[in-house]
Amino acid sequence: MENIVGDLLKLPNIGKNLEIQLINAGIDTKEKLLEKGSKQAWLDIKIADVSACFNRLCALEGAIQGVRWHDLSVEVKEELKDFYNFTK
Repeated sequence: MENIVGDLLKLPNIGKNLEIQLINAGIDTKEKLLEKGSKQAWLDIKIADVSACFNRLCALEGAIQGVRWHDLSVEVKEELKDFYNFTK
């Protein structure tokens, strides 16, 4: 696993803790995150961390889109909110 730690940190919204959660969920590269998608990645994280919140879901989607999660479109945030509420 050389050079894996830190790869995800280059993405917007991904800090050290979220990077560790992603790696623990088997998502250790940007490509794997893109493959999984924000919703599945969030569900995988939620298995180990029941406190996984809506903001974390948005952070993952923002990382995939290459933007700060605050800059996600209203439509995307609404879709993520519906998904989040459905999984509660």
